[in-house]
Amino acid sequence: MSTARLFRKTQGDGAELVLLHGWGMNADVWDGVAPALAGSHRVTTVDLPGHGRSGEAGDYSLPAQAQRVAQILPPQCTLVGWSLGGLLALQVALDFPRRIEALVLVASSPRFVRGDDWPDAMQAEVLQGFAAELQTDFNKTIRRFLAIQALGSEHAREELRLLRERVFAHGEPDRQALASGLDILMTADFRDRLSRIQCPVLLLSGERDTLFPVQAAQRTRGLLREATLRVVRGAGHAPFLSHPGEFVAALQAFMDNDR
Repeated sequence: MSTARLFRKTQGDGAELVLLHGWGMNADVWDGVAPALAGSHRVTTVDLPGHGRSGEAGDYSLPAQAQRVAQILPPQCTLVGWSLGGLLALQVALDFPRRIEALVLVASSPRFVRGDDWPDAMQAEVLQGFAAELQTDFNKTIRRFLAIQALGSEHAREELRLLRERVFAHGEPDRQALASGLDILMTADFRDRLSRIQCPVLLLSGERDTLFPVQAAQRTRGLLREATLRVVRGAGHAPFLSHPGEFVAALQAFMDNDR
C-alpha cells in the first residue's frame, strides 16, 4: 500500500467536516457547496487514492483505503461520503469509531446491487458491464457512468455538465482504482454491520435517484441505531450538484439541530 498522504483542501473554521467523493471523481466535485459549509465549519475535501491529485495505491480494498483516510482525519469529525465514498465512510466509521462524531451518507447504500432481500438497487449486470467496458474504452465507461448518476434529476443537464467538467480536472483516475471501485460497488454489503455504528447518521437521498432509490434509503434507516433521513425533492444521485442550497440546509440542520 502506498504511504503517500492523500491530497486535501481545507477551508473555514469551526467543527470539523470531511467530505469524500464518489467513483471516478475528485475533491472538486464539492466545490459548489464547500464554501457555504465553510461559513460555520472547517471543511476538508479529499482526493481518494488513485483519484485527482492523490497518488496510486497498491491496495484499493475498503479497509486499506479507510486506513489511509484515517491518517488525514482530524481527531473527531463529521464524515460525509457520497455514493462509493459513502461505503468508504462506513468502513472508516466501523474501523475508527472514536474518530467519527457523526456520519452522513449521501446517495449511498450499504449494498448497491439488487438481491432477493434487497430489491431497490442496481442490477449486478449493469456494473459488470461497466467493469468489462472499462478494459476496452476507458473514457466511454466514465461518460456512461456519469450519465446514470444524473439520470432522473430535474436539473440533469446541468448536473451532467458539472460532473464531466470536474472528472478529469486533474488528470485521469488510476484505472486500477476505477476497477476496484466497481468491484466494491458489486460486492460490498454493510447491512449486517450497520447496527454497530454508534454515532448519529444522516441519510441524504435524492427523490429521483435511480442508483439509491428512496425506498432503499428507508430500508437503510431501519438498519441503523440512530438515523435521520432527508430527501431532496427533484434531485437524482448527486443532490449537492443539482440542489446545492437544499443540500447545505439539510446537512447544516443535521449538524446543528438533529444531533
